[in-house]
Amino acid sequence: MYYKTQYASPLGEILLVADEKALVGLWIEGQKYFLGSFKEEICDDENAQILVKAKCWLDKYFAGEKPQINDLPLSPQGSDFAKSVWKILCEIPYGKTITYGEIAEKIAQSKGIEKMSAQAVGGAVGHNPISIIIPCHRVVGIKGNLTGYAGGIDKKIKLLTHEGVDMSVLYLPKKSTAL
Repeated sequence: MYYKTQYASPLGEILLVADEKALVGLWIEGQKYFLGSFKEEICDDENAQILVKAKCWLDKYFAGEKPQINDLPLSPQGSDFAKSVWKILCEIPYGKTITYGEIAEKIAQSKGIEKMSAQAVGGAVGHNPISIIIPCHRVVGIKGNLTGYAGGIDKKIKLLTHEGVDMSVLYLPKKSTAL
């Protein structure tokens, strides 16, 4: 059984979805891949324990606190590769950024292979089903290119600014590259 509720955020409405044990989705209204490949029936239940915890986490985050990712049980659905990318996203400190290439290097190193495609990493980052909490907004392109946020570059900028990231070292791409 899956449960959903809405959360009014500074970025707009957010849809939260959970099962009995963990948060499985967080999508910003209008983002690419809204609900992803989620096809299961979802019941409205704003009082489901996991959803209440997720709202509390988001309240703290948007209030400028730094709630920990592991404060919430998370269960993002995806391939093993995607899950390995999302695990690295969870390690990016609040207010810091990492590049797609750096994530690709970490994946290659963990698999004992010479190289991993940054584009493949970008695909997994873009399909992150629990945005904000699994901080895909903290991933930037080479040399600080603000690229590839399914929620929209404007929301990525708001999130990074909210976290106090030095925006002077980042720049907007000449054309949209959102995944």
